[in-house]
Amino acid sequence: MTLGLIGGTGLDAWGTDGERSAVETPYGPPSGPLTSWSLPACRLVFLPRHGPAHDIAPHRVNYRANLWALKAQGVDAVVAVNAVGGITPPFEPGVLALPDQVIDYTWGREHSIANGTLAPLDHVDFSQPFAPELREKLQGAAVEAGVALHAGGCIGVTQGPRLETAAEIERLRRDGCDLVGMTSMPEAALARELGLPYASICVVGNHAAGLGGEPLQMESIEARLAEAMTGVRSIIAKISG
Repeated sequence: MTLGLIGGTGLDAWGTDGERSAVETPYGPPSGPLTSWSLPACRLVFLPRHGPAHDIAPHRVNYRANLWALKAQGVDAVVAVNAVGGITPPFEPGVLALPDQVIDYTWGREHSIANGTLAPLDHVDFSQPFAPELREKLQGAAVEAGVALHAGGCIGVTQGPRLETAAEIERLRRDGCDLVGMTSMPEAALARELGLPYASICVVGNHAAGLGGEPLQMESIEARLAEAMTGVRSIIAKISG
């Protein structure tokens, strides 16, 4: 098995001793070189979503190139790591979550390869945006690693790069969102179009706007994300080792 891993905010690198590959795609370059490692149970291919220097904003990520590049590297499934804000009570700062639904609020992003040119027009079923079998494997890996992973929840995906207003978060809450992030879409949909099982480990870095009682500070969010990434690495180590 070859597992693709897309790193998000707080996870711009996986290791230093892997094999780096520069991949060309019909959609331009991906966010950065892909790095791969041969592990006991699988081959792991890592791609930093925001680039090695973390300088690509969520709305500027070349999602089509990223997913195409992973497919070209022969990955069988993709695990994405996404930094998010928590909206409903179970999703407190520091929690790791495994959402099962998504609502897309983004606009202007290249959200499909099924445009009749490089790929045929295709209306893929997206009822379950996150692959159930892959989610089960991640849940099992979390149990083996002794890491708490909250299963379920709906993530709302906003445009970014600014954080949301309190009114926008209230709207998302009314819509049924438990989490808010900026990068799960169109990533999840593109994976589906390419036939790649896809699941997301969401790292809650903060209460969403208007819910924490204090102004949001990126320094504290980044510190909390860095701490929580230890659990993410433990889960990936178990599923890939």
